[in-house]
Parts: sequence; C-alpha cells; structure tokens
Amino acid sequence: MSEQKSFSSNLGAIMAAVGSAVGLGNIWRFPYITGKYGGGAFLIVYLFFVFLLGSVLMMSELVIGRRTRCTPIKAYTSLATKGQKGLWRVLGWLCVVTSFFILSQYLVLSGWTTGYVWHSVSGSLAALGTDASLIADFFRLFSTGGWNPVWYMVAFSALVLIVIFGGVQKGVELASKVLMPILVVLILVLCVRSLTLPGSMRGVEYLFSPDFSKLTAEGILAALGQALFSLSVGMGVMVVYGSYLPANDNIFKTAMWITACDTLIALLAGLAIFPAVFSCGFDPAGGPGLVFCVLPNVFNSMGTAGAVFSMVFFLLLLVAALTSAISLLECLTACICEATARPDGKSGMRRWQGALLFFLLTTALGAVFTLSFSHLSGVKIADLSLFDFIDRINSIYLPPICALCTTIFFGWVMPEADVRDEFTSHGAHRVRLYGAVRFLARYVAPLALLIVLVTGIFMN
Repeated sequence: MSEQKSFSSNLGAIMAAVGSAVGLGNIWRFPYITGKYGGGAFLIVYLFFVFLLGSVLMMSELVIGRRTRCTPIKAYTSLATKGQKGLWRVLGWLCVVTSFFILSQYLVLSGWTTGYVWHSVSGSLAALGTDASLIADFFRLFSTGGWNPVWYMVAFSALVLIVIFGGVQKGVELASKVLMPILVVLILVLCVRSLTLPGSMRGVEYLFSPDFSKLTAEGILAALGQALFSLSVGMGVMVVYGSYLPANDNIFKTAMWITACDTLIALLAGLAIFPAVFSCGFDPAGGPGLVFCVLPNVFNSMGTAGAVFSMVFFLLLLVAALTSAISLLECLTACICEATARPDGKSGMRRWQGALLFFLLTTALGAVFTLSFSHLSGVKIADLSLFDFIDRINSIYLPPICALCTTIFFGWVMPEADVRDEFTSHGAHRVRLYGAVRFLARYVAPLALLIVLVTGIFMN
C-alpha cells in the first residue's frame, strides 16, 4: 500500500480540495436557498462572503497544514508557544471529532443517494409515474426501511475505503482527478438538457433575478453561513490537505481556484435543477425533499428521456458524495496514524489500519443514524431523533467553533513570519493582497464566525 504523504502536483491538490468542498449540499441546498432568499440578491451577498471570508478561512488552514506538515493534532501545538500547547491540542482533537461526526452523518445521505442510483438504473423510480404521493411514499418507505438503506450505505463506505487504501497520490489524488471531470461532464449534460426544456427560463429567473424584498437579515446570515462552511473548512480537512501541498505551491492562488470552482459547480447545479423543475410545473421550494421527492417526479414527467436524466442526476450526486467522503476519511486516517506514531520516530498505526478502523466506526455510527428513521425512531436526545440531534451538532456547533478557533490561531497565535513565509512560498511568490488577507483573518473572519455561531445557537 502506498504511503506517499504529498500531492504530486498543484493540479492534483486543487482537484482533491475542490472534491472535498463540492458535496451534496452544493447540488441541492445552495440552489434552493438562493431562490428562497431572493435569487440574484442572495447570490450577490453569497459571492461577497465566499470570496471575502470563505477563501480566507481556506488559506488559513492550508498555511497551517503546509507550514507544519502535520494533521490538526500536531499542527496547532507545533506552532503555539510552550504555555499554550495544551489549549491548542484540544482544538486539534476537536477537528478530528468534527470530521468523525460529519462523516458518520454524511454516510446516511450518501447511502440514500446510492440507493436512488440503483432504483434509477433498475427502473423502480420511473415505474412510479408522476403521482407525487407515490413518490413521497417511496422515499418514506425507503428511508424507514430498516436495514435496507444501511446496506447501500455500507456499499458506499466500502468504495471510499478502497480509495483511501490507495494512499495520497494513488488513492485520494487519482480518484479526484478521475471523479471531478466526471462530475463536471455530468452536470454540464444536465444543464444543457434542463435549459432546452420549454419554460426553462423561469427557473433561470428564479435563481438569478434579484428580489431584494426576500433578502432579509435571515437571508444574509444564511449567505454568510453557506459561504463560510461550503468549502470544507472548520473540520481539519484543509489542514491535512495543506500538509500535502507541494512546497512551491502558491497558496493564495490555490485557495482562490478552489473557491471559484466550488462556487461555479454550485451555480451549475442550480442551472441543472430549477429550469427543469419550473418547466414541469413543480414547486421549487422543495428544501431537503427536493432531491428525493420533487426531482424524481420532474424526471418521470419527461417520459422516456426522464429515466436517463434521473440516472445521470443521481450518479452526479453519488460522485459529489464520494469526493467529500474521501476527504473526511483521509483526514481521520492521517490523524490517527500521526497520533499513534512513537516518540522515537517509528510509525504507529499503519495507513490501512487507520482507514479500516474509521471505516468500521463511522459506518457503525452511520448505521445507527440511518436506523433512527426506523428501528431506533423511538430513541430521542433533547426531544430530537438521533439523526436530527447530530445534524444540529454538526451544523450549529462543531464546524463553526473549529473555524472560529482556527482564525484566532492563524491571526493571533501563529508567528507572522511563518505566515508570510508560507504565503510567499519562501519568497518565490509575491502576494499583493497579503495585507488584506491578514486583516480579514485577524478581525473580520472571527467576528463573522462569532455572529454565525451565536445566531445559530439562539435561533435554534
């Protein structure tokens, strides 16, 4: 098994990081909330936040990772002063915990996606016709079907494990170089088909026509939250990927490329989904049910071509889910291997052992969350199902706390000379906006994250 611990090229690094950032949320959540909060008005605010703050968060984690060549467990402590090492070690482990719980929950949705790929191929979805109640019942029976969705989740997890077994270059990087072009081709095919349907321009208007009457304070906060957390920051993944970056890589340009690609794919997802939804006369405000309840109805209303459209769409979702899950399991694997390394420099847990361990743990916990819709539906925490409880923890508390602490560390604890040295790749690059990035990281990003965290706590 390969043990390389760096990406072979800048392209490989960008592909892997974009794959991590692009996930299920980009395909359906981003278009939905864009339409909900004013279309083009929301989009303007979102783009402002994602390039002004989201990219800065990514740069922070990439710099910390490459400077130390460590995972979060050791990265923060190695740069902190002696009296603060214990405090920042806690942050490193909190990133591990965050990645663990996010992957465990993510596997539930990925299992559903895997199941819908199969049902699209087998014709089960097409056989439902355009009866909305039948399609809704199908999803309800599928998601509450006991162990049935668990097996789809296990199959998905096994695919992720196989990639991680390949190592950094022959596993993570190679998979990203293969999967990301596939994802782009699939989404472009969907866009072309969707935009050529009768009445599709209403969907385009829904996404991009500014309606400032819908852009409330809640909408602005939603744009800020989506911008800050759509790039896989706040969970340690980008610190690990930063540790794999080539020494001569321009971190500023890399982060901007990743941010731009992630945003572009989210916009393309909107162009693939909503023109079709409007063309077929369905409600675009599907929210979480948009993927599994509304879109199958849209596809079935297209006749024979809709079956192909359905297969392509759910395959697209599966690819997006794979790239994100790969980054999370890679982060956990790298962290446990580093944490178990012996003081004399000898390796501790081997890569395949760490990957297998977290495959078993996250899959087991993912099965528990999946069964919370069926056999474990009676188990409640704070009057929430197990899935809803972990969703609240993952969306409101863990990533925002990790991201906030990381910006504080980057802006106020990490030596400024180290930051500048990494940004310039030891003097090889000139970063004209370095001062602006430094200001945003020290003052603006922490304040924005604190607002998101406090608002999330008190609004829920």
